[in-house]
Amino acid sequence: MKHFILAAFVAFISAASASNIVIMVVEDPNNYEAPRTMRDFAEQQLRPLGHRVTVIEGDKPQPHHFAGLVESLKDADLLVLFSRRRFPPKDQMAAIRAHLAAGKPLLGIRTANHAFIPKPNEVVDPSLVPWPEFTDEVLGAPNTGYETKGLPYTVRIAPGAENSPLLAGVNPANIRGSQSLYKVLPLATDVTPLLIGAAKTNTSPPMPVAWTRSFGPKKARIFYTSLGAPEDMELADVRTLLVNAVNWTLKP
Repeated sequence: MKHFILAAFVAFISAASASNIVIMVVEDPNNYEAPRTMRDFAEQQLRPLGHRVTVIEGDKPQPHHFAGLVESLKDADLLVLFSRRRFPPKDQMAAIRAHLAAGKPLLGIRTANHAFIPKPNEVVDPSLVPWPEFTDEVLGAPNTGYETKGLPYTVRIAPGAENSPLLAGVNPANIRGSQSLYKVLPLATDVTPLLIGAAKTNTSPPMPVAWTRSFGPKKARIFYTSLGAPEDMELADVRTLLVNAVNWTLKP
């Protein structure tokens, strides 16, 4: 009887904490296999926690279109963004902005820091909506290139973040960034760095690779990490970091 009561209690807690998560991805040679890794993450880490997860892949049925996004975001609790240089049509971009304006959280992964930025001199169809300011305004950091020398880069805890619940169960010593280290300085003044990456070269200073902040009048919770390459997603510590980030963003 006690075991039955405990199981029922655990089920109740899981149901109470279950959320609706929407993940935006795009298949692109430079987008780090995001559709595959995010589907794996949803299946192995998120759905077992009781979350309802919808993975929306862009460019379907046509480039820059994220079919089903508007409807999915209406009752989404969290938007996860892992897409690069795509410019959704007006109704879809309006749905993204409305999600944030309502104070709902966003979790950005790697290429989210140039999710809506056109390439230099790229001509964008007038029916589509770039948002080049998203990187600074929402994520709180610029997109100024990447370091490819001195890899793999090492990761350490940012000063003052030692006791952050976002790093519970995360051992940065186990993380080696085998792909480029994103250049993201200077951070906005209200950003709270969590992890710092350092390449084995003096050509670039150490760079934040994970942080939090809030956005807008309703203080939407924002988490961003430049980790997220396929090699990163194979690491238990990176997946734990992302689960912690989901839990943090979904806090009331």
